Amino acid sequence: MSSILTNTSAMVALQTMKGINANLSKTQADISTGKSVATAKDNAAVWAISKVMESDVQGFKGISDSLRVGSATLGVARQASETVTKLLTDMKGKIVAAQAENVDRAKLQTDVEALRGQIQSVVGAAQFNGLNLVDGSQTTVNVLSSLDRSATGVTASNIAVSAQNLSTAVGSTLTNGALSAPNVVNGTPVTLNGFTFQGLGGALAANAPTANPATLTALIAGDSIALTVGSFEGRYVVQQGDTADSLVSGLKNALTANGLSASDFTLSLGAGALTVANNTNQSTAISLSATRGTGGLAGLSTLNVSTAPASALAAIEGMLNTSIAAAASFGSAQKRIDIQTEFVGQLTDSLKTGIGVMVDTDMEEASARLQALQVQQQLATQALSIANQQPQGLLSLFR
Repeated sequence: MSSILTNTSAMVALQTMKGINANLSKTQADISTGKSVATAKDNAAVWAISKVMESDVQGFKGISDSLRVGSATLGVARQASETVTKLLTDMKGKIVAAQAENVDRAKLQTDVEALRGQIQSVVGAAQFNGLNLVDGSQTTVNVLSSLDRSATGVTASNIAVSAQNLSTAVGSTLTNGALSAPNVVNGTPVTLNGFTFQGLGGALAANAPTANPATLTALIAGDSIALTVGSFEGRYVVQQGDTADSLVSGLKNALTANGLSASDFTLSLGAGALTVANNTNQSTAISLSATRGTGGLAGLSTLNVSTAPASALAAIEGMLNTSIAAAASFGSAQKRIDIQTEFVGQLTDSLKTGIGVMVDTDMEEASARLQALQVQQQLATQALSIANQQPQGLLSLFR
């Protein structure tokens, strides 16, 4: 049955053309934006995954910056340690020469003192952006190294770098005026408390303007506290504004970072106190000590080839080993950071590639699809034109 009111062929042709035009518009959008998934409307699941990955890429860019700064900081510290090692080697040559009887030891002592002054200058100047890893002002520095994503969320990972103390400051062991905890063998939980600070009301580790560190027994900024539990040592350097709470918290964190097992020993923080409980069946020695101004090259201050050439030779060997170990430590840490920097760069490239695979337009496929749709559009237009002419044929029935 034919009808002049309902043109079924034209309706079918029109719907076909609408579908073709919609696909053509999508293909043109894919080509113009370069993305097959440009909005959440295109593919919500893929779009969401790609946005999470894009945020990780941005995070890794910040990590790369952090790693570069860390590598530069370690480069300064390593170079300083290597320079100190060279200067100590030169000094050792002077000291060896002083072992002979027919030399002018006074002149050699002058050379030794000049080299000592140069070492002090190198150690003092070895800072990057205000951070000095060789003068004893730092213990451990964390360098942001990675973002770790899991089913539970995202966490940041750090590379812990151990600072070295190549200062020449002579240290002294503090008396029990600063520390109330004795050396004990663990039988029951041991509580460390009673720390006293020099400063306002004894509450802050602030140096009084007229205080003489050589005569103070209370803790001041710069003092190094060492808590030894068995073979594990945690060390904390007192800083300006510290309280007993921050001190014991620092000791706990240092012990944990150095490998003390949480299952073997329970470390509990209280009001300015740290309780150590031994969960093993073995007796374990626990000791607490504090030193002030101890430097790895403190022996340089007392080297004198004029009066004690033999003692100077024995001392310089130990200090040379200290500087070599410091340079090796910084070199290993810098190498690790450089490897991590390379890995983060490669990981970032892989993430970008993965994002592209999910959301980028396949231009070869889009080009072929565009041409096919343009042909289909032309055919649909022709079919609609033919369908629209069908009512004209009905007129011949009435002639």
